[in-house]
Amino acid sequence: MLANKRYLPLAMTSLLALGVMGGCATQSNTAKAPESKPAATAQAAAPAAAPQATAAPVAAAQPAAAVTANYFLVFHENGRIYPIADAQNYLAFLENGELIYTRSRIGAGPEGETLVFGIEKKEADDLAKWSKAELFYDGKMEVTGPFYGEVFRDGRFYVFGEWADFKDYLAHKEITFTFTEIGTGPRGETVIYALNKKTKDEGRPVALVEAFKQLHQVK
Repeated sequence: MLANKRYLPLAMTSLLALGVMGGCATQSNTAKAPESKPAATAQAAAPAAAPQATAAPVAAAQPAAAVTANYFLVFHENGRIYPIADAQNYLAFLENGELIYTRSRIGAGPEGETLVFGIEKKEADDLAKWSKAELFYDGKMEVTGPFYGEVFRDGRFYVFGEWADFKDYLAHKEITFTFTEIGTGPRGETVIYALNKKTKDEGRPVALVEAFKQLHQVK
């Protein structure tokens, strides 16, 4: 068991995609939807150009960086599974075992576990829509861009840098190719990095290791 009891080691269980919401929907807190505000209107006219002034070249617009999709699963020894799609909520849960906004499916896990979905505040403002964590769990979320995910189970971190590898883990309950570092987690946990046929011969997955360290603020 971990020395720090702010979160407990988690019992190993399997995860199967579910297509239908089951159980009861509950929420520890619901934020009121913010009121919309009218857009500001420009008042001042642009100053006239000075005589014979040469217009500066307009810089080419830079493409926006692709947003990384996150998905985290915590298998808890209390018999519950916590799917979370927000890194801040995930880290807070690991720290203190609590989530502010949740929606639950009682007994809907693959072995009768209760599923407790971590929901972002903006998602809690409109509970008529599925949260990202629910869409991931139900197999209704596809990722075409950058992805980062973790599974925390039995006191170990399993780290994924590709959604396809994560889906393969969910389907087969194991990872075929891995790179393991013992004692490098935030509290000395073992960290297992998922590899695939393309990356298994590249050695230590430096970028994925760095992503894990940055997320958990470890050296």
